[in-house]
Amino acid sequence: MNNRLELSLVSIGEPLPNLSLEGIYEQEVPQKNDFIGKPLLILFFSLGCPGCLGRAIPYANRIVYENGANINVLGIHTNFEAIDFPSEKFEKAKIDYHIRFPFFIDKNYDTTFLNYGAGGTPHWILVEKNGNVFYSIFGSDPNNALLRLDLRITELLQKNTNT
Repeated sequence: MNNRLELSLVSIGEPLPNLSLEGIYEQEVPQKNDFIGKPLLILFFSLGCPGCLGRAIPYANRIVYENGANINVLGIHTNFEAIDFPSEKFEKAKIDYHIRFPFFIDKNYDTTFLNYGAGGTPHWILVEKNGNVFYSIFGSDPNNALLRLDLRITELLQKNTNT
């Protein structure tokens, strides 16, 4: 997926670029190679985004619940408005929204977000088990972005069972 300004380092069928993340707590920050061997769904979200809180996070939780043995889910809290959120706010969100997947802060608020050519929040990147980008989509409309994402996840998981 090349955008007209060549800002995105993400291309469908190509290896996922490096992640630039910071931990919220004292957990170890993952690298892209930590996810090789199982498909990966990345969710770029923000605690200030109503679509993220109301639709995207519940959707990601559902993917973990229904397919957690077959796919990794990773949340990246990005903040292109450069607002600092204290760690207590993340802990409260984890409880309030029943977040079932690991999530980290995007370095310098939005480094990975920009490198991956995200269109806003929520933005989704689906990665094959070999580390190549399979799909990228912005949004949380259940009749558009989430429906398309569901179809692509099903396609990818079936592809993995057949190989």
